[in-house]
Amino acid sequence: MGSIRAHGISMGLSRGLEGRIIRRTPPAGARAFPVLQAASFPIPPHTGDFGTGAVEAMGPGDVFLTLVEVGPEHAPTALYRHPRLPRALLAGEFSPTRMKRPLPGRCGGQWFFTENGRPFNLYVVLGSFAARRRLIPIVNEILRGITVEAAS
Repeated sequence: MGSIRAHGISMGLSRGLEGRIIRRTPPAGARAFPVLQAASFPIPPHTGDFGTGAVEAMGPGDVFLTLVEVGPEHAPTALYRHPRLPRALLAGEFSPTRMKRPLPGRCGGQWFFTENGRPFNLYVVLGSFAARRRLIPIVNEILRGITVEAAS
């Protein structure tokens, strides 16, 4: 099992999984926050924060997840009130209608939470709605391997 660490976030990855933690260069006057991405297939280099460019290339047996940090001012809001990263997602939490952009056969889910004072969006795409019960354990394994340190 390999691991990566950057920007106060770490992730362990089992064989066959790929991941990265990046912080994009913001436009002038804007702030940039880390984005973690993990997948069961090679993540294209120019993948958008929420998977644009990657989820279109997934096969039915693939998973993609992204963890996007947002500004600390969001932490006290109702949307981010859940106090930790979900680590055991369920089949009923995924739907083709929960995709950022619907793609045939795929399904997704989105969760909002604050971990160690840092607010995040978690977005997960499964390559097959029909195979979601088989794919969710892969996602949950990735989620169990993520650690978020308190903001410095």
